[in-house]
Amino acid sequence: MVQLSIIIPVTRRYGSITKLHETYAKGIAPAGLSCEFIYVLDGGNLEVEAALQQLNAAGAGIKVVVLAKPYGEATALNIGFSHASGDIIMTLPAFQQVEANKLPDVIKALEDKDMAVACRDPRRDPGFNVTSARIFNGVLRWMLDVSFRDLGCSVRAFRRRILDEVSIYGDQHLFLPVLAHLQGYKVVEVNAPQAEEDSRRRVYSPKLYFQRLTDLLTIFFLAKFTKKPLRFFGLIGVSIFGLGSLWTLWLAAERVFMGVALADRPALVLASLMIVLGVQMLAVGLIGELIIFTHAKEMKEYTVSEIVDESDGARDGEAPKQDSEQESEQGSEQGSVQDNDGSTVVAQR
Repeated sequence: MVQLSIIIPVTRRYGSITKLHETYAKGIAPAGLSCEFIYVLDGGNLEVEAALQQLNAAGAGIKVVVLAKPYGEATALNIGFSHASGDIIMTLPAFQQVEANKLPDVIKALEDKDMAVACRDPRRDPGFNVTSARIFNGVLRWMLDVSFRDLGCSVRAFRRRILDEVSIYGDQHLFLPVLAHLQGYKVVEVNAPQAEEDSRRRVYSPKLYFQRLTDLLTIFFLAKFTKKPLRFFGLIGVSIFGLGSLWTLWLAAERVFMGVALADRPALVLASLMIVLGVQMLAVGLIGELIIFTHAKEMKEYTVSEIVDESDGARDGEAPKQDSEQESEQGSEQGSVQDNDGSTVVAQR
């Protein structure tokens, strides 16, 4: 029985797959868990496919999923999750970020936690990369009041039950620990020395930094206002409506008491547009509240950590009711995954 499923998405950045697999397998072995390796090739890669086929020919027993075209790392991870069979899920990058001998420490942290995230400490990065990472994590800490220090590290281990409550899409794989924390799960960071391979200077395009900024705003909105849209749109709408109203009153006062003509003045048009825009923002917030209200029974905004049942039935030996049917259905779904998502299973363990 597989206890640990290790998912490695192969996207644009990857190292020597043969050496990487041997390093990961050797590093995880002291954990003493039966494991499976699942490589998800985002868009296919002939070089990586050949290396994985050689490993399988040598008896590595690797499961390989090749996507028809590049869909992004979050999609690759989701497909890897659907093919995983272990109760513990571990995600690793296709290049070495931390020393492999620290991977068992990340897994061990799950004894009393739901999710463990590796934090590259000490870091060997150049100052530019360290500074940009601190700014990113600092902004995230200020916006969401979370204390993560290294969300850029993709070495993570978590219980399968987290996937039942937390879903990712787009580029939200970076924020999986944040989403799990906001859902009520216990998340901890584990210090691990940064690998030499990951210590090179990395400078990304301005487009990527802009995308990270928009991702931060997306996570901020999802975390704070998903179930309270009127608070977000209402605050903006009331502010714009108030400014437009005050501006309009000022223009009217100038016309009545000071004799200032309003003809050919764009100020009155702008003030009127601000009032209309404010009303529209309020209307969007109200529509959002109506949608939330109609789907309120289908939404779950809590996570149960523990149930203590001291009722008479439980003391007489009657086990408390659990969602066994739902769990069995989830288990059957995981055991009969259909490859109709644009992926091809090349080899299975």
